Amino acid sequence: MTDGQGTAGDGPSGPAVLTVTVEPLADGCRLLPVGELDHDSAGPLREALDDALGGPAAMVAVDCSGLSFCDSTGLNLLLRARLAAESAGRRVVLVDPSPMVARMLEITGAGEIFQVYATVAQAARGASGG
Repeated sequence: MTDGQGTAGDGPSGPAVLTVTVEPLADGCRLLPVGELDHDSAGPLREALDDALGGPAAMVAVDCSGLSFCDSTGLNLLLRARLAAESAGRRVVLVDPSPMVARMLEITGAGEIFQVYATVAQAARGASGG
């Protein structure tokens, strides 16, 4: 896979920008979204998830360490990707959620739905059964 980046339109505090870097892993890929994930900026992550799930990746690890904000649109995007992956016998996991994302996962109960790992290496070991 190649690196991909994108930006989105204006948010409440100025331009809402989200960049997404894609890195290959042995059994999948790591997506690193950086910035604010909301209604106006979700496009780049949506495209990266669609590309990853359209390929051979057994696991898509979404590294949430670079997210400074995530609203319900972002959460729904991640939940839908998880369901799509699961129906295809694949996994979407979350890695290293920022404090804001961790709190959102706790409040919404989504932390019980997603597999959440501290590192990409731990996610990869979990994906391979060890």
